[in-house]
Amino acid sequence: MSRFTVEESNLMCIYNTGSRTDLLSELTEMQSHLAADETQLLALTKTVMDKLSAMSDEEFESLSGELIPDFDE
Repeated sequence: MSRFTVEESNLMCIYNTGSRTDLLSELTEMQSHLAADETQLLALTKTVMDKLSAMSDEEFESLSGELIPDFDE
């Protein structure tokens, strides 16, 4: 998942619901609850949303397996 930083990947893991559009929706909702001083999280969220918006659903699906930890390994 070289397209995303570790921090971006972690944020995506927290809010991932299985699809790119749903993840974008969850991140948009989360942003509405941020306090004015949470500028770093706001910037991180914006970066993730910009990257997600620029990719197709197929591209997201190809990396979505990396967003779900495999506890069997």
